[in-house]
Amino acid sequence: MHEAIISVDGIGAYADATAGTGARIKLWCTEQRDLLSVVGPTEPVVRRVEAAVGVSDSIERDRKAIIVTDDCLVDHGTDAIDPYFERHDCLLLPPLRYEAGSKQCRVLALDPSALTACYRDLTADDVPVTVESKRAVEFVSPSPSPTLDEIVPDLTSRQRDTLRMAYDGGYYRIPRETTTRAIADRIGVDRRTAEEHLRRAENKLIEALIQYV
Repeated sequence: MHEAIISVDGIGAYADATAGTGARIKLWCTEQRDLLSVVGPTEPVVRRVEAAVGVSDSIERDRKAIIVTDDCLVDHGTDAIDPYFERHDCLLLPPLRYEAGSKQCRVLALDPSALTACYRDLTADDVPVTVESKRAVEFVSPSPSPTLDEIVPDLTSRQRDTLRMAYDGGYYRIPRETTTRAIADRIGVDRRTAEEHLRRAENKLIEALIQYV
């Protein structure tokens, strides 16, 4: 078996929903509706998805959202790439990903020539496609490995600065080589504020990484 990660620019309403927003979407299709997981600025994405396919329900919190659509995107005929995969017996593995106006597809084929033929047809029809990676696989995992952007949580600028200052100063070495008071003095805040920035940054990092430990 062979697996390829293919990115296509400007294909489909969900790709359009991420353009210029800094948001990322994962899509699972249930054949009746779409389930979208959104990370980043959620308001513009929800608004654009509502206009494209309708929103049945959504939950938004802390720059993350889960959206259930009224219809499947494929029912609206706004995505023209899937037929290429079907034509060449290539399997499109969920979830689909959208970011920065692009659609990212994880494609599986038993014969590598099928992937080559599919890519050739896409480029012949001037579809803006890029092969991000291609490899032989012995088995297929349920989902690709998460990217660094997906693992690392969003920290405020103050949280990042305080965490970096603490690390550079040796706060996390054993034994510690600095104190929260010294960190606070270097970034120009009081000790309690510096400690609060550290605790919040540490909490976000632990929550994001604990599932991979």
